[in-house]
Amino acid sequence: MTSGHAHHWAVVGGGMLGMTLALRLAQRGQRVTLFEAADHLGGLADAWQVGNLVWDRHYHVTLLSDSHLRGLLAELNLEQEVRWVETRTGFFTESRLLSLSNSWEFLRFPPLGLLDKLRLGLTIFYASKLRDWRRLENITVGDWLRRWSGERTYRKIWLPLLRAKLGENHTRSAATFIWATIARLYAARRTGLKKEMFGYVPGGYARVLEHLQRRLRQVGVEVRTGHAVERVQRSGAQIEFKFAHGDCQQFDRAVLTAPAPAIARICPQLSADERARFSGVSYQGVVCASLVCQRPLTGFYVTNITDDAPFSGIIEMTTLVDPAHFGGMSLVYLPKYVPADDPLFDQPDAKIEASFVAALERMFPWFNRQQVQASRISRVRNVMAVPTLGYSQRVPPRRTSVPGLFAVTSAQIVNNTLNVNETIRLAEEALTDLLHDEALPKVCISRERETEVETAGHVVVGS
Repeated sequence: MTSGHAHHWAVVGGGMLGMTLALRLAQRGQRVTLFEAADHLGGLADAWQVGNLVWDRHYHVTLLSDSHLRGLLAELNLEQEVRWVETRTGFFTESRLLSLSNSWEFLRFPPLGLLDKLRLGLTIFYASKLRDWRRLENITVGDWLRRWSGERTYRKIWLPLLRAKLGENHTRSAATFIWATIARLYAARRTGLKKEMFGYVPGGYARVLEHLQRRLRQVGVEVRTGHAVERVQRSGAQIEFKFAHGDCQQFDRAVLTAPAPAIARICPQLSADERARFSGVSYQGVVCASLVCQRPLTGFYVTNITDDAPFSGIIEMTTLVDPAHFGGMSLVYLPKYVPADDPLFDQPDAKIEASFVAALERMFPWFNRQQVQASRISRVRNVMAVPTLGYSQRVPPRRTSVPGLFAVTSAQIVNNTLNVNETIRLAEEALTDLLHDEALPKVCISRERETEVETAGHVVVGS
């Protein structure tokens, strides 16, 4: 049975965050309309076609410790299909490709001396055991790593990795960044019997999104793609939306999942403090090339690069996913993490591809550009909020001063890295705030009712 306190909610943003929020609200008896500016759902987790292959636009894996993601996959009847694979990690350093996948290889790792390795191991072990992350918020990641690992290890290992992920923002980032990264991987190893076990759903996120959209229809969520929001404001007892194509609609409640600066831009009634918090978030973006190659490059899922290169690392999906899914080809991701205003975003695809492929030719003598069968370049300016010093004290609010208007954005992640599991966790924890005044039970919908509601739920593109 549904509650008599049901409201009509607008959820803005059709990524995993917005889709999960829409699903959970509808399951608790709310009427929900989900808006997305693009012509399809998925956001950072969407899939696309490169040559003849359809796979994720950006690289994603599931860890054994990803309880929120695995719970959603189970709800979508996909968790039992996840295939778990033990992967390997490589380092390209001093013009050499080295494996760093187990303790023995770590002890033999040539770029570092024995003392360096001991301090590096101690740093990782200490970070994995540390529970009070707030003490790391007021020290830069560079200062903290120098203190624990030493200057040589910092220069040889940590600094290139920080620059690869954060660019020059590494000088502004708190030590919580590296703590969260280490903590997530260690949690996965604890769950995976000390092995680096990564999982994927056959068919990738194209299948996950297909099942999730079907579930949204079953619980009655109305999906409207092609709807870019231009303004959101309180009008009487309603939240009024104005869309870029000129249409206006009103709702009882609204939750925005857009990047923080976009929320500041489209909500003129926010207080000065709220506006400063939303607009003050700095983002790291990504330019990511997907290459379909005739043969594998390295045999490692991730190859970290400490030498100069135009990309931040190499992710070889075929070391995780059965090559049969890719017609025997190798799918390689080459991400470059840059600030949201970096000029790389404005470079043409052909120039980016030529630069990236030329670097691969320099790195691997056995590789040449004739092996690239297809390529495609993704650009996303606002991927991850930079965890600057004292960030948790400046996090944008979830419940705004505008009655009925909420913001649930990845910029509110303060003690973890941005990933699909953390996005789902954020959505599910935010539900308490969103429904604080409602006290609504979860709705159990019968199979007959699901069929009835699925017929009513529909997708509208650009209308």
